Amino acid sequence: MAVRIALFLCDTPIPPVVEESGDYAQIFSDFIRKSTPNDAVSFVMDPYDVRNKMEYPEDVDKYDAIMLTGSAASAYENLEWINKLVSYMASVIEAKPQIKILGICFGHQIVARALGKDCVPNGGRWEVGITPMELTETGRKILGADQLNLQQMHRDHVPEVPSGCDLLASTQMTPNHGFIRYEPSSPKASLADIQIFCVQGHPEFTESIVEKIVELRSSTGVIDRPTAALSRERAKWRNDGVSVVGRAIWQILLSAQSRAA
Repeated sequence: MAVRIALFLCDTPIPPVVEESGDYAQIFSDFIRKSTPNDAVSFVMDPYDVRNKMEYPEDVDKYDAIMLTGSAASAYENLEWINKLVSYMASVIEAKPQIKILGICFGHQIVARALGKDCVPNGGRWEVGITPMELTETGRKILGADQLNLQQMHRDHVPEVPSGCDLLASTQMTPNHGFIRYEPSSPKASLADIQIFCVQGHPEFTESIVEKIVELRSSTGVIDRPTAALSRERAKWRNDGVSVVGRAIWQILLSAQSRAA
C-alpha cells in the first residue's frame, strides 16, 4: 500500500531552480523517491498551495503524513496565509495525532509556532550551504548517525524547542536545528511513535539548487560575500539529506504504516 503524503507548498523556487529542478512539488517528490529504501514501497504525494491559494485537503484523514516545504517568507510575518497555516497545523497536531508531521526549514518554523514557540531573525546571520551539526543523543538514535551534514538556507530560527519535544541537532549559530515529538499517548519507544519530525535544514536541496540560490542572493546583496564564499567552499562536502534524513523519514512513515496494518 502506498504511503500518502500531503505536501504543503509554502513558496515557489526562483526561476533558475524551476528551470533545472522543477517546482517544490517536483523537488520534494524527487527527494522522497531518492530516499525510498527499496522498490517494494511506493508513495503518492498531493501538492497543496497553502501560500497563493490557501488550499488544504478536503479529507486530511486519507493521508499518512503532511510535509511542509521551505519558503523565502519569514514564519513570524503577520500574513493571512501564514496565520491560517499555523492555525491549521495546530489543529491537526491536536486532533489527528496519527498523521505524521514533517517540517522542512520554514515548515519546521511553522510547526514550532503551532506548538507555541516563536520564530525570530537570527541576528541577521545566514547559515548557507553544507553545514555540520552536532547531534543530541536523541538525534543519533533517530537518525542513526554520529554527525549530520545538511544544506542550509536560512537567517530565521526557532531558539527554543517546543514543550514535549526532543532536540535533534544544533550548531553554534542555531541551537535548535530540528526536533521530534512522540504521540502523546504512545510508549515513546519506536520510530512509529513519532508524531512530528522537523529539521531547520534542507535535505531536499541539491548542490545545484543551493548554488543557484546563493548566486542570486549574493548578487543582490541579500547574502554577504563571505557567507556565499563559505557555501561554495563546502559545496562538495558530504550531504546527508537523502541518505540520513530521507531514510529516517521513510522509517517513520513505514513503521507507522506497519503498526496500523
